[in-house]
Order: sequence, then structure tokens, then C-alpha cells
Amino acid sequence: MKVSSIYDPIYLKHDTGQHVENAGRLEAIISHLEQTGLKPQLIPIKPRSASVAEISLVHDKQYISHIQDTAQKGGGWLDPDTVMSPDSYQAATYAAGGAIKAAEAVINGEIDSAFALVRPPGHHATHRRAMGFCLFNNVAIAAKHILVKYKLDRIAIIDFDVHHGNGTQWAFYDDPRVLYISTHEYPYYPGTGSIEETGIGDGEGTTVNIPLPAGCGDAQYLPVFEQIIVPAVKRFNPGLILVSAGYDTHWADGLALMQVSVTGFAQMVKIIKGLADELCSGRLVFTLEGGYNHTALSASVKVTFDVLLGNTNIEDPLDQSPRWSEAPDITHLIKSIKEINNLD
Repeated sequence: MKVSSIYDPIYLKHDTGQHVENAGRLEAIISHLEQTGLKPQLIPIKPRSASVAEISLVHDKQYISHIQDTAQKGGGWLDPDTVMSPDSYQAATYAAGGAIKAAEAVINGEIDSAFALVRPPGHHATHRRAMGFCLFNNVAIAAKHILVKYKLDRIAIIDFDVHHGNGTQWAFYDDPRVLYISTHEYPYYPGTGSIEETGIGDGEGTTVNIPLPAGCGDAQYLPVFEQIIVPAVKRFNPGLILVSAGYDTHWADGLALMQVSVTGFAQMVKIIKGLADELCSGRLVFTLEGGYNHTALSASVKVTFDVLLGNTNIEDPLDQSPRWSEAPDITHLIKSIKEINNLD
């Protein structure tokens, strides 16, 4: 299997100081890939800067100029959660460009699958607003670019970050060419992603939200993937699968209350890879979103690569969660989501 990692030190120059979304996240990932001997198994691809024209496929040009101007003026806080430094605009254009480069390499058959290890993350960024640590919506920009340049009929985006990807949802809410599926803790930031949000107009039925209660772990996520995500993606039959990969659902992550393990992530990725192999010749791209416990994040990214490479030895240095004795019963929730989305 030809699997690529997309990375550049420019991502470290998005200097957020002591913010939870900081350069140490990527430094921990790269260090772990090197220490475990996995890095030589990956085909490195250098990202490029996305052009203003490419970014404007998703974002308002005045908003893009605002982000650039803020960086040139030294950075600053865009909202209570989202901060910029002088190099943040450049890093953000390379994050979007990294996602584009990964998708193009997969579509062109240069590689089988890829993981864009980028920051700042993107799935909260809307047409005119930065939010939730995100400046430009990397996965949405990559999807729009592929739709335009390669005339692809259908793309599926699977988002397993702990937060709902509101920016990605609204970018495609009326677009029948893109299936957006999100698993997320609910109610929680940003407050969107109820089961009733299924798309509008021509896009009705191409948004599937799976809002999960706090405390869900492997035993809840895997039935969700098997009973909702698998049939939804198969019915849509995409030519490419993109993944907003947020690892903040790990039980050791302090930003939320989910209980997924590293092994659980490996099982979820295996299901997604199986869908890509069956439906779209294995064409699969992961783009990094959240994940703030560096040990859990780096181990989870590593097992994602392991699954993509076909490595069968999955190592979980943190094991299962010691925190919750009783996980929630989501049987009725799964039933309701299947009914709303006509998956029965």
C-alpha cells in the first residue's frame, strides 16, 4: 500500500502560545512516528499554499483578506477561542493546500491513501467566520477543489471529531454532491448537529448527524459506524472519501467527555478504509482536526497510519478508559437516526 503523510514545519509557525491547540500537537505526532519506526513506511508529500481562488471556493474573499491583514498586523484574538500570530495566515493557506495536495495525489493515483498532518484545523470555519481554533476549512476547500477540477460526481466526508463540524456542514448543506456525516458529543460546542439537520433543497438527505451523549466509547461508536455510517456511505456511493480526523474523543483528552480508546480509533479507521476499498478504489484522505492529549493524539494518528498501511500489530499505550463504569445506552438514538435518514 502506498500511503502518504503531508506535513511541513510551516504548520508549527501558527504560534498560539499556551493555547490547547498548539504546535506541540504536531511535534508529538512527528516524534512518535519517528520513534516507532513508522515514518519510513510513509511517502512524504510536501504541501503547497492554497491560492485565494481555491480558498474562496468556501470562504468570502473579504474574510480571507481579513485573516491576511490580521496576520500582517501581528495577529490577535479573532474570538474567545481562536488566536492568530504573524505567520498564521501562511500556515492556514498551507493547511488548506496540504489537504488539496493529499486529495489530488489520491485522485491521480500517485498514492492509495493519505493523511494531511496540518494545522490550524478547519472544520468549524464558516464562509465568513473563524471559530473553534479554525481559520480556513481545510477539508471543505479540498472537497470543493476536487469537485471543480476533477468533475467528481460524489464525495463523502466523515467527521469523527468530538465537536460538530458546523463549517463543513454549512458549506455543503444544499449540495447533493457531498455527503457529510458527523459523530459528535451533544449538546456541546458549537451547539449544532442535531439529528434533524439533514440538508436543505437539493442537498436534503445528504447530511447525517449523529449527536452522542457524553460517556460514549468504543462500545457505542462501533455500532454507530456499522449501523449508520456504513449503510449511509454505501447508499451514496462516493468516488472519494475525506475524513475530518479529530482524536479529542479519546478518553484521556481533557477537552470533552468521550471514552474512545486508541484501539477504538483503529477499528473506526478500518471500517472507513473498508468502505473506500469497496466503493472508490481505496481513495481515502484524512485531515487532522482536534486531539489535545499529546500521548493519545500521537498514538491514535500512528494506528490510523497502521490501518492504512495494512499493519496488523495495533498498539494501544493507554488501554481502555478507567473513568466511566457505565456507558450510555444509545440503542434508541441509533434507531431514531436510522429512521430520520431512511436507513432501515
